Amino acid sequence: MFNDLSTPLSLLQTRRSGKPRDMVAPGPSPQQLREMVAIAARTPDHGKLAPWRFVIVPDAARPALVERLIEIQRTEKPDCTVRDEEATAQFVTQAPALVVVLSAPVHGHKIPLWEQELSAGAACMNLLHAAHACGFVGGWLTGWAAYSDKVRDLFGEAPQRIVGFVFIGTPGRDLEERPRGELSEIVHQWNPGYGPDR
Repeated sequence: MFNDLSTPLSLLQTRRSGKPRDMVAPGPSPQQLREMVAIAARTPDHGKLAPWRFVIVPDAARPALVERLIEIQRTEKPDCTVRDEEATAQFVTQAPALVVVLSAPVHGHKIPLWEQELSAGAACMNLLHAAHACGFVGGWLTGWAAYSDKVRDLFGEAPQRIVGFVFIGTPGRDLEERPRGELSEIVHQWNPGYGPDR
């Protein structure tokens, strides 16, 4: 069972993102979505800088976002095809809810930029946890649009950067497990001889 809500620990142990293209209604209500974002903002934040922003894209605004993204796609990718444009339209309109998360670092602050960017990533993760805890499923995607300054400008401004497009809804099909790293490969116990020649 994935995203088991019986206990907080079981939810973490069984956490599984959903594929946005497989998500169906119902999605979260506007109030539920705001509650999820409030939970996402309760993330580690050295310096109390809130170096992230959340942009909720209402369902009624999705067609306009499709148009803007395709305009940008045509400008930045002159060789894009009709199929590419259709893929962009599908990307924007999949799943019942969409939240764009941005990294909004405070440059020149004593808190290192890297720590602020890590906090933005943690905010995305918290948003997924919030979605799953509310009985929905979330999926965090990037793609070409996440790395386009022109797309970023639709949601924020420089030096902000898009961390991800977080889609939220109800799974339209059973979730499937994905490969996970073996603990023997990703966890090590430090000892005084630990180093590049271990």
